[in-house]
Amino acid sequence: MKQLLQNLGSGETLLADVPCPRRGANHLLIESSASLVSLGTEKMLLDFGKGSLLAKARSQPDKVVEVLRKVKTDGLMTTVDAVRSKLDQPLALGYSNVGRVVESDATSRFQRGDRVVSNGPHAEMVCTPETLAALVPDGVSDEAAAFTVVGSIGLQGIRLIQPTLGEQMVVMGLGLIGLMTVQMLRAHGCRVLGVDFDAEKLKLAASFGAETVNLKEGEDPVAAAEAWTAGAGVDGVIIAAATKSDEVVSQAATMCRKRGRIVLVGVVGLNLKRAEFYEKELSFQVSCSYGPGRYDPNYEAKGLDYPIGFVRWTEARNFEAVLRLMEEGKLDVASLISHRFDFGDALEAYEVVSSGKALGIVLRYGGEKREASDEKRVTTREGKLARTVSISASSAKGTGSGKPVIAVIGAGNFTTRTLLPALVGADVRKKAVVSSGGVTGSYAAKKFGFESSSTDVDAVLSDSDIDAVLITTPHHTHARLVCQALEAGKHVFVEKPLALTLSEIDEVEAAAQRAPDKCLMLGFNRRFSPHIAAMKEGLRGTKGARAMILTMNAGAIPANHWTQDPEVGGGRILGEACHFIDLARYLAESPITESKGQYLGGNDGRLGDCASIQLGFENGSTATVHYFSNGHKGYPKERLEVFCEGKIVSCDNFRKTTGYGVSVKCKTRSQDKGHAAGVLAFLKAVKEGGEWPIPLEEILEVSRETVRLAEAFQR
Repeated sequence: MKQLLQNLGSGETLLADVPCPRRGANHLLIESSASLVSLGTEKMLLDFGKGSLLAKARSQPDKVVEVLRKVKTDGLMTTVDAVRSKLDQPLALGYSNVGRVVESDATSRFQRGDRVVSNGPHAEMVCTPETLAALVPDGVSDEAAAFTVVGSIGLQGIRLIQPTLGEQMVVMGLGLIGLMTVQMLRAHGCRVLGVDFDAEKLKLAASFGAETVNLKEGEDPVAAAEAWTAGAGVDGVIIAAATKSDEVVSQAATMCRKRGRIVLVGVVGLNLKRAEFYEKELSFQVSCSYGPGRYDPNYEAKGLDYPIGFVRWTEARNFEAVLRLMEEGKLDVASLISHRFDFGDALEAYEVVSSGKALGIVLRYGGEKREASDEKRVTTREGKLARTVSISASSAKGTGSGKPVIAVIGAGNFTTRTLLPALVGADVRKKAVVSSGGVTGSYAAKKFGFESSSTDVDAVLSDSDIDAVLITTPHHTHARLVCQALEAGKHVFVEKPLALTLSEIDEVEAAAQRAPDKCLMLGFNRRFSPHIAAMKEGLRGTKGARAMILTMNAGAIPANHWTQDPEVGGGRILGEACHFIDLARYLAESPITESKGQYLGGNDGRLGDCASIQLGFENGSTATVHYFSNGHKGYPKERLEVFCEGKIVSCDNFRKTTGYGVSVKCKTRSQDKGHAAGVLAFLKAVKEGGEWPIPLEEILEVSRETVRLAEAFQR
């Protein structure tokens, strides 16, 4: 299928061939019929992408601070690689989609064939949560319905400003959202004053019943509002403009009456003047997208709707309200359509976006099929070229030289930035990359030379050509995929953790025992770092017990991040502290005999990711693993010290390792945590056989101890 993507690094817009997304639980698979180009949001992304690296930095000064801090702690090359990787990731464009349901859960309120709106991207097939979709009434066309999501952004601003019948409201900025907001305020029984620079948009606002202020002709919006209200001041202002200036907010505050309300829907400068708000006791609020539920993973991903008695207007219910206004003829969007394009001509639509001479651009799907082409040249106003390309990998055949044939399941940022670069130059045949959405998998396949990309895990596992799979999916899927891969006769490399529960570890152990000739390796990469190799060499020959202190300055992650979800990520002790538990086991060279932990009390300890873990080993060695999320980002993330027989060896953030009383020295230009060496060790085992890079008993031992500790912390 085809999908529109944006490269934020180069500014290039791509109409790409990608696999059809795979539907997950509580999601819908939708065949698109129309979508709306959001002129404000998408033009902002296009302009950002086309800007130089310096321009990008200037537009995000907070990110620059983070980059400089990372250079200090992790090194220049590691930081440069991280920035390039971030900018190189393809970004899906669009969030206003209409189509028919192709697949849904058996218990879903949506059925196959239903016509729905969703926040899906510009793509021939989209996958979206059920809670971000709504049925389209029979009386609303596909083109009109495509405006629903954008309209809901304006509606949420209206809900926050709480207009009442007869109030006088100002809408500053008359783009799509502003013009729809004007109409919905009129439907509330409000008088409306519209403010903009564009005469055509002002004319449309007037046709919807608004008074207007033309900024291009020098009209003063504050003076106009004062005259319009006979000096009383307006009841509220909805700002739907996009500008870096602070003047818009200042004007809104000045034109408001005492205790007036201001709601920001757009993006403007926010250097607020206290006096303007203080003297009138004005309220100011920023509206979040389509309404309650936005960015809440429980609502959007898990499908846990808010009870209507407590949250009347959620995202989906706002969609439904906008559609009802269209059905009743109270919201006219047909007059907002300035351009229509077949989806095959979508790149031409984005030339119009770049020109700024458009309002509502509708993309239509399912029309006459255009002849496929590997490259279509479209000149932008900057003279750059946009391309219609396939980012699926080529169909080149393997050499048949006995190289291991591999596939990768999962194509997130960690995979593309850290693991797949280790395969560059490796003596393997790279056959397939699988991802749930299709886009990231296609990007990874193209960039790293895989033959194909897919969203079908079962097809990869049943492929008899494939010898080994690398699994880098979300944590809760690891155990199931490992068992399936082993049962399918594949060697398996899986990112940590191995599993989220002890019962899952038992299942993996049983599957491994049924496939004793297949290598199972867990992504405990620190073992393979040159710093740890130097440390082991320096301690070689010592007989005494070792005392180890391992500190991870992990940094804070919000409670709603997927890694903090016990059912999905398993928590950070299980998902990340496991690295240092394994590393302690490796350096002790002895089985773990006891483990206990204590985590911080109070607010900083509420998530269980601020903990000290004590480990005892059979040979008398001890280890204390400090996993702290309450530290400062300017301090190195990882530090390791080993004390033994009058000697000390320390490793500072996997950049510098030093011995005291022993000749140990290792320094790398950037961090080297052993990711590449670990992957290559696995591939060598796949190709040559012999001992596993990490013995199975150690994988199971460390995994079980980590699960026990994580469960204790969660209690």
